[in-house]
This record gives sequence, structure tokens and C-alpha cells, in this order.
Amino acid sequence: MGLLDGKVTVITGAGNGIGRASALLFAREGARVVVNDLGSARDGSGAGATTADAVVAEIRQNGGSAEASHDNVSSKQGADAIIEKALSTYGRVDVLLNNAGILRDKTLLKMSPEDWQAVLDVHLSGSFYCTQAAARTMKDQGSGSIINTTSVSGMLGNFGQANYAAAKAGIYGLTRTASIELQRYGITVNAVAPIAKTRMTDDLPMFAKIADTLSPEHVAPAHLFLASELCGERTGIVLAVAGARMSVYKVVESAGRFKETDGGVWTAEEIERHFDAIAKG
Repeated sequence: MGLLDGKVTVITGAGNGIGRASALLFAREGARVVVNDLGSARDGSGAGATTADAVVAEIRQNGGSAEASHDNVSSKQGADAIIEKALSTYGRVDVLLNNAGILRDKTLLKMSPEDWQAVLDVHLSGSFYCTQAAARTMKDQGSGSIINTTSVSGMLGNFGQANYAAAKAGIYGLTRTASIELQRYGITVNAVAPIAKTRMTDDLPMFAKIADTLSPEHVAPAHLFLASELCGERTGIVLAVAGARMSVYKVVESAGRFKETDGGVWTAEEIERHFDAIAKG
């Protein structure tokens, strides 16, 4: 018995890197996998069926069950078609892993409106559309697991990635809100913030000598944990994976300071004088 025995899982962006590693692991653990990938380049241009089809073939060769989806997550129609593929083939959806992504890195002052919007469309809107479509059927089932993909760029920011960071920060907010709203239906919603050497990061100097220590295979078990019964009722968390290191991101508020005079209204000058105390803890 595998951890996902008989579960129907949908993985977007499953043709390469982390998505592929998770698709293969899920299949080994008994899942029936819908492998979604548009087959585009890293910047989102182009499309083709061979990327998703190759992963499906690999899963089937190893005795697993898989079907390909070549739909685009960045539209409601595409997201609906991805979930419908799972429903028409397997009759249900137990796990959704929102992993599809593109990169169009530019500094803030050089970024075009097209590069800004394209990244938000795939990462943020794609996660929303797929989550909404999957959650509707999971609600009727009374159970389900949704796993989103955020990033250290979204949690902390990163030079040259205003579009990507904004999208990934938005996914954090989406994860938190969806976890609150969907918990009563037995649906968990969590996120993973991975650091790994993939085609998305292949040309970054920091990955040149550490590919083996920051691989997609390090990330896939985090997805498996969140997708399986081992996760229990944990929801709304962000599990960070960087090779052998695993941690949890948390938004932390300082203890703050109350003003007890003047009706509690702070002046700008008072904020400046007491800023260290306001920010402490």
C-alpha cells in the first residue's frame, strides 16, 4: 500500500523539474496522476504535447496510471479542462498540486506590462483558477488536498523579480484564505516554497556547483507528505525545502506598543521616536 494508493492527483507543470519529480513519486505511491504541462519554454512562449506525454509514458512503463493534459492554467477555461480531465478519466480529484510557472525576470524599471501580467497570469491566476475548479468537486466529496507553490522570492523579495515575487506573495495570501474557507469541507490547503535546480533556475550561478544538493527530488517528498494522510488536519502552512533543509515560513507581528494618551492617536514624530519599541519582539 502506497501513501496515495488509489488517489487521483492533478499536477500542473509536471513535465519538468519539481512537477515531474512529484508526478513520478506520487505514481510510485499508488496515485493515479493527471500530468498537466503546456509544453512551453521557460518564459511561457510556445506549446507542445511531448513534455507531458513523456512523463505519462514513464509512469506507465513503471506500472503506474497516468493521463496527459496540455491545457493552459492561466485561463479559467484551461483550469476547468484540467480538472475535467481528471473527472472524466478517474471520476474524482483527491489532490491538486499547483506547480506550473514561468519566469520573465527584469528589474522594476525595465519590466514591460506584458512581462508583469504574463507571470501573474500563470502563477497567481493559474493557482486560483485550478484551486477553485478542484475545490468545487472536493467539496462534494468531503475531502481533498490542495498544494500551492510559493517562493522565497514571494516571502522575502528578490532583485529582478518584481512580477514573480508579487505572484508568489499573492499565492501565500491565497493559500491562507483558501485554507480558512475550505477547512469546513475537509479540504486542506498548504504551500511549498522550494529551492531547487530546475530549468527555471538552471542559469543562476549559485546552482552551478550544487545541483545534487538542491534537486527536485528533495522537494517531491514535501508534496507527498502534504498530499497524504500523514498531513492530518494541518492546513494553511508553508513548508520550505532547500535540499536537506526543511523549515516553515511564518508571518510574525511584533509585540507593538500602546499609546495611552491623546486618545491613542500617534503623531508621525512619536512614531519615529518610539519606532524601535514598536518594532521590537
